[in-house]
Amino acid sequence: MHALSVSLEHFITHYGVLAVFLAMVLESACIPLPSELIMTYAGFEAFRHNIGFTEAIVAGVLGNLVGSLIAYYVGKVGGRPFLRRYGRYILFSEKHFASAERFFAKWGSLAVLISRVLPAIRTFISLPAGIANMRIGKFILFSLIGCIPWVYLLTYIGYSLGQNWDSVSAHTGALTYIFGAILVLAVVLFWTRNRNSKAQTASK
Repeated sequence: MHALSVSLEHFITHYGVLAVFLAMVLESACIPLPSELIMTYAGFEAFRHNIGFTEAIVAGVLGNLVGSLIAYYVGKVGGRPFLRRYGRYILFSEKHFASAERFFAKWGSLAVLISRVLPAIRTFISLPAGIANMRIGKFILFSLIGCIPWVYLLTYIGYSLGQNWDSVSAHTGALTYIFGAILVLAVVLFWTRNRNSKAQTASK
């Protein structure tokens, strides 16, 4: 992980927002790069005035969307046979895909929204969405709604802590689980309340 962190730092330091965009494309297209490191370091570079804060967020969001669309169409066009045949060339994880597939089966379209802050599942959720032929408009909308706050939060953390980058990189994994748990809880509460409201309306 340390070697990967150093490589991402150098990549973003030398190529700026283009590196942020490309790294997030890869992360969202099923290449297991941690967005926690990508975007917090982008925030740190914004703190150092090497890239703009808003530019970093836009690059991260667009990269997330483009990578997600690539994975979505791979799932839609090629499906499981394509993944089994060529998945090893893109570091495809059958285990993580199976987790994402179960998550999508349980939550449906909301899985695309919720999963944007969940480790491993976030990277692979677009594949089952494509295989299930989820409506492209809804997929794009939910992907954006899910990734914008996550990208902003990570960029803000990197920017706010400034020189304390070592502290950021040491705790980004924990932040993933904490923020993910909060979002999942919020969605569960929303879904439960909505279901109860419908039940009460039907009983009248």
